[in-house]
Amino acid sequence: MIQGMNHFTITAEDRAKTLDFYCGLLGLVEGHRPDLGFPGAWLYPPGGRQAVLHIYWDRPMPSQRTGVIDHLAFTASDLRAVKARFDERGLKYDLRRQAGAGTWQLFSHDPNGAKVELDFDATEEVS
Repeated sequence: MIQGMNHFTITAEDRAKTLDFYCGLLGLVEGHRPDLGFPGAWLYPPGGRQAVLHIYWDRPMPSQRTGVIDHLAFTASDLRAVKARFDERGLKYDLRRQAGAGTWQLFSHDPNGAKVELDFDATEEVS
């Protein structure tokens, strides 16, 4: 019955920092979002028709954080450029190769503490 992942939703404490991380750093694009009665944003891959990340803010953080989701993972490309963007901003990350497949995985945290994984093709080069 399930056909694929639709989107992730995160609660953001700082609108500007959160949009800068996902749009300015990772290249997602803010797009159409219906009026849901509270502020937020829907982010799309460039040229994409499906929002992959929903964000809302101006709400109190839940007293019990929703920690059962370990991380958000995105398929990405241009590892060298992405790594350089993280380095330029002085953002911490963990870059490793997945055992077996060789997929490059870059792990970091967004400004709200959500763990984000970017997966790059094994044929990409790091240097």
